[in-house]
Formats: sequence, C-alpha cells, structure tokens
Amino acid sequence: MLDFTTTTGKRALERLQHDEVIWLTTVDSKGRPQPNPVWFVWENDAFLIYTTPDAVRLKNMAKRPGVSLHFNSDADGNDIIIFVGEARLEPSSPPADQHPLYIKKYRAGIRSLGMLPPLYGKRYSVAFRVTPAKLRSLNIGGVDL
Repeated sequence: MLDFTTTTGKRALERLQHDEVIWLTTVDSKGRPQPNPVWFVWENDAFLIYTTPDAVRLKNMAKRPGVSLHFNSDADGNDIIIFVGEARLEPSSPPADQHPLYIKKYRAGIRSLGMLPPLYGKRYSVAFRVTPAKLRSLNIGGVDL
C-alpha cells in the first residue's frame, strides 16, 4: 500500500483527485515502452481505466503486466509523480457509462469527443485496474517533493 502521508504522497493524492489524464506505459513484444495518455478513476487504492477491445495496450499487459503511470510535468519539467504497478483486467467493473465516478469526471470530455455516455461505454468497453506498488517523484530543477 502506498504512503500518502509523506510530502510526495500528499501531492500524489491531490493529483489523483484532480488530474484528468495520466500516462500509462506498457511494454511491447520487442521490449519498447509504449506510453499513452488515459483517463482514470482512483478507487480502492488502484487506477480504474477503460479502453477499447482492440487496444494494443491490452496485448502488452496480458504478456507483461508490469506498467508505470505518470502525470504530466509542469512547464519547467517538475512536479512529476510516477507510479509502478501491475495491470489486470477488471471484468466485474460496470461499463464506463454506468460508473458514477467515471461519468461525473469525464462527462464533458466524452461530449468533446462527439459522443454520449452510452456510445462511449460501448466503444471503451474493457475495464482494467492498475494496482500501484511504488510511488516516486522527480523534479529536474530542484529537490524531490
């Protein structure tokens, strides 16, 4: 379990509650990192993420479940929060359009894609969780948080 009482932990928790995008990095069959921005909900000490059934990240995670996630940095390359953990399918999660926290967070984003929630739920129909085992921060211009 992660420690959210440290300075880094407190900043990470704040960003988990407010940021809309996090970068998920999987590893492909040739060992190359494959980063992609994703939407997420933080619940039950894990990231809940929805994706399309044809997403290459699913193939990557099936063979290599170790992943990392990180938030965007600030304009100076600071305020970097990195999580390392394992991904697993979450078939028991409700569809994206029926997950109350997810829809509350992303209703406007779904509309900006030109979709209504039911269509989004059909398109992004595969749920998976990333359970982080490690948290760290990195600041290029200063001391770690």
